[in-house]
Amino acid sequence: MAGTVTVVVGTQWGDEGKGKLVDLLSKETDVCMRFQGGGNAGHTVVNEYGEFKLHLVPCGIFNTGCICIMGTGTVVDPLALLAEMASIEEKGVSTEHLFISNRAHVVMPYHKLLDKVEDEARGAYRVETTGRGIGPAYTDKVGRIGIRFNDLLHEDMLRAKLTAVVRKHNTILEHVYHQPPFDVEKLIADALSWGQQLQSRIIDTVPVVRAALAENKNILLEGQLSAMKDIDWGSYPFVTSSSPTAAGAAAGAGIPPQKINRVIGVAKAYSTQVGTGPMPTELHDEQGTNLRNLGGEYGATTGRPRRIGWFDAVVTRYVTEINGCTDLNITKLDVLDTLAEIPICTGYRYNGQLIEYLPDEIIHEKCEPVYEIMPGWQQSTLEAKTLQDLPVNARAYLNRLAELVNVRIHSVGVGPNRDQTIMAE
Repeated sequence: MAGTVTVVVGTQWGDEGKGKLVDLLSKETDVCMRFQGGGNAGHTVVNEYGEFKLHLVPCGIFNTGCICIMGTGTVVDPLALLAEMASIEEKGVSTEHLFISNRAHVVMPYHKLLDKVEDEARGAYRVETTGRGIGPAYTDKVGRIGIRFNDLLHEDMLRAKLTAVVRKHNTILEHVYHQPPFDVEKLIADALSWGQQLQSRIIDTVPVVRAALAENKNILLEGQLSAMKDIDWGSYPFVTSSSPTAAGAAAGAGIPPQKINRVIGVAKAYSTQVGTGPMPTELHDEQGTNLRNLGGEYGATTGRPRRIGWFDAVVTRYVTEINGCTDLNITKLDVLDTLAEIPICTGYRYNGQLIEYLPDEIIHEKCEPVYEIMPGWQQSTLEAKTLQDLPVNARAYLNRLAELVNVRIHSVGVGPNRDQTIMAE
């Protein structure tokens, strides 16, 4: 029997609930890999072990038979990873099966400071980053001066690289941003310590992936954020520094693209976004505040209130097309249970003209949403176990979303717990 290679991607602006789906799917997964990003986004998982906000560790960690990998495309803060592993272990979850690609890049302390001062300097184009050092780490990676996890195991190589890199960054920090310089000897000592603590987990992932493909194992590739935050296809410059798409999954995981046979897009039943950038359906009124409170829409990483809006079919259709989504997981349907009417954005109006495609970010910022109003169901969906258990109007809403996005429904979330997911098939 052939195994599956499944990619889980966000189809809005991130925070769609990908972690819950990955946790659920990982029960039948042999390898679960994060393929891009770092600790700048959190995946919330609620299961029999408790509630977890995973920023780095793959959500498959709760399946002890699943190998979990921080892939080559990721950038990882070793101290943050060690702390997250400790917090998971405190709740009785083993991290013995967690590994890191030796080619993954290290988020260094100077990256975090650069993240803060550089974002402040952008002025109107400020991205409002989390300050976790992700962008500067990717900048160093692309600039070919990044520190990889394999470097932490070789002192001579580490010393040579850090001496040159820190000299460059200290010059910028001191003379441009008027910040204190970093001590290269302390950084070297800290980095060697991280390498020593993580040595048994730093591996070449290529043989693991090749073996899993050859043995028809089930592989699950977990991204963070969404194509609307993609460095190429998102609302530039209000984006992340990597590619959280199915194409990015192939590159970040080292898996041939043709081996990917399922791409599940995840979307909330409404829209949220953290940070700046276009969002035509954003609500600035009491309705938005109500939805934020009903959905507990505060960032898992920063605690910042998320921007709230109605479901934007233009955005989600664009993202599902970019990713080639085969299936759609709708989350947090229950948040809409009390509403009498539920708008869906089916297009935009710009300069008096109707457009049904995603324009560039400059025009997108000025677009007005065109809504189709769906009747609410005004009864709880929390206990539903099948699609037929859902109210008629809730099923009609889901069917309309699938029709507008042109992707079949895979599953529906009606609560935060693992068992509050309705499988469509």
